[in-house]
Amino acid sequence: MERNEATPPVIPGKKNEFSEDIRAITNEAPNNEQTTSYGAVEGTPHEEPKGLKSKLMNNQFFVTKGKAFAFAKSKRFWVAFMLGQILSLMITATNTFTTLIAEDANIPAFQTLLNYCLLTIIYTPYSIYRMGFKEYFRMVRCHGWKFLIMGFVDVQGNYFVVLAYQYTNMLSASLLDSWATVAVVILSFIFLKVRYHWTQISGIVICLGGLALLVVSDLKTNKNYEASNPALGDGFMILGATFYGISNVLEEFFVTKQPLYVVVGQLSFWASLINLAQAFIFNRNQMLHINWTPKMGGYLTGFTLAMFILYTLVPIMFRISSATFYNISILTSDFWSLIVGLRVFHYYVYWLYPIAFVCVLFGLCVYHIFVDATKDAKKPWLREGEGVDGVGMYRGSISEASASLPDDSLSKVTSATVGERTLNETEIAELQVERKP
Repeated sequence: MERNEATPPVIPGKKNEFSEDIRAITNEAPNNEQTTSYGAVEGTPHEEPKGLKSKLMNNQFFVTKGKAFAFAKSKRFWVAFMLGQILSLMITATNTFTTLIAEDANIPAFQTLLNYCLLTIIYTPYSIYRMGFKEYFRMVRCHGWKFLIMGFVDVQGNYFVVLAYQYTNMLSASLLDSWATVAVVILSFIFLKVRYHWTQISGIVICLGGLALLVVSDLKTNKNYEASNPALGDGFMILGATFYGISNVLEEFFVTKQPLYVVVGQLSFWASLINLAQAFIFNRNQMLHINWTPKMGGYLTGFTLAMFILYTLVPIMFRISSATFYNISILTSDFWSLIVGLRVFHYYVYWLYPIAFVCVLFGLCVYHIFVDATKDAKKPWLREGEGVDGVGMYRGSISEASASLPDDSLSKVTSATVGERTLNETEIAELQVERKP
């Protein structure tokens, strides 16, 4: 197909309307908006499949909307669901390795420091490679302070949650840890202008109900323990869960405006510096007296790799779905922890555990039952032409875009530039076909 580099013709009386319609199809930025290299497409060029619809929907997920249980046919929902369970398993792995490490050493700040350092070693050089030294340091100069704040918040979330378990009991810790989900909902509603359907709120409540069943089962099986300072421990847990919520919301915001490698690289870079200072202040004596055995080295390696995978995949989850869906997805980590505990720590299954697990999964389905599976992916804080193209980003289908176009606007156009490609007469005619019942 011949590429036409001609600019879109002016339609008398409809210039602004048509230009905005075309941008609605492609999410193309207006001509007076410039995109920096760190806001460019993340992936490499790929061969486009045949057909206009396939071309414009390349790397998109299928869209379903409006009908009950339509999410069951949505590829995006199932990708988000499976990714959420993978992340839940990674959290289970980090909890397991932390428990094993705690048998010989209490080094929470040092544990997370290794993860941040590994992320920095991998993602910072890659960011410089993709952007170049000049553009990378310009980005750091302009936006580094934002990632510094996110790094500080993320480090404090990890630190205070681990610290809380030393003072409060498991009942309080488990219930208060779920405050992160509530915090994400509130912060997203206020600052990101996210609006929730009543079924989504119901799904969140059902998931939290499943968590409550897990806590009750722990009490029934005498897994609880006495709290040394419950007031202090509860305060630490609320503080840590709040930091988690803030960190999740900030990261969801940033990954829609910057490439993933920039966000993860900058988060880990600043978090490494902050975590290093905290490890020196709070864990320096413990680090000097660690019993460095092959077993301890294996536990630290396993913990670091699980955290690395977690921090790499979470931003993709935020793009595909949302921070809220991520937080309710990982509530299943308590059940996966039991499965691991059956083998490693010799736990046994109490009858409430399977019910709690099913309850959480049911809540995840209710969250999407009457809501388009792409709703969470349509970030309300992104204006027309904003955001980056990359893994997990939603750009809408041609069917959705053409449904809002005026009939006569396309009929008067012979060619139009769309993003990095051109629509000619044949392609515009295909758009008009999409409009017909």
